[in-house]
Amino acid sequence: MKYENIKEAVFIKRTNRFIAACIIDGIEEKVYVPNTGRCKELFITGSKVYVSKSNNPKRVTKYTLTSVYKDKRLINIDSQAPNSIVEEALKAGTIFKEYNFSKIVREKTFNNSRFDIYYEAIKDDKEIKGFIEVKGVTLEEDNIAYFPDAPTLRGLKHIQELVIAKEKGYSSHIVFLVQMENIKSFLPNVKMQPEFGSELNKAQHQGVEIKSFECRVKADEILLSKEVPVGDLSSF
Repeated sequence: MKYENIKEAVFIKRTNRFIAACIIDGIEEKVYVPNTGRCKELFITGSKVYVSKSNNPKRVTKYTLTSVYKDKRLINIDSQAPNSIVEEALKAGTIFKEYNFSKIVREKTFNNSRFDIYYEAIKDDKEIKGFIEVKGVTLEEDNIAYFPDAPTLRGLKHIQELVIAKEKGYSSHIVFLVQMENIKSFLPNVKMQPEFGSELNKAQHQGVEIKSFECRVKADEILLSKEVPVGDLSSF
């Protein structure tokens, strides 16, 4: 996934969930933040960041914050990117390689949830239908990626409804897309939300497949690069 009109900037502060102040070309500008997560460990005054300039004259903010440096690691914070990245990887055959997809659809409703991806495919000579829920991950500590960075009732609901989908004969998957590279493993952030870990553990035992992939991040691009291990969930 590519970004256009990228500029280097300096982060000053986050003024609300959607707006931050950054210094761009020596001028303080209001910048749209495409991530409603807390991201407290990323949004540090003085941090080097990258922004994308819009060509739309009707936009309230000219710039969108796309990535942030945490020490020497560049982290993409665009919460709208993961679904597109996973869809691209599925269609390119770089992930879920054992599936021969005949249909991949974004935003499919099931019960009381809308899952990110619905697919139809052949696997092991069997026709299957399934759902994939994608979660973007920007929280890292000691090279381990964690989700969520804030309590998420919606996330719990998605896990529970993927279990229901599995019981009704669908294949069910959760993909945690880590929006950075050089990650050792992924774990649920039970310090922030213990229930998320326990629900993820239950779902795994009931047949929901849980995968995690990291991304190669550049100033103007983010690409899914490789799978990273999901840690042991049994203790949750």
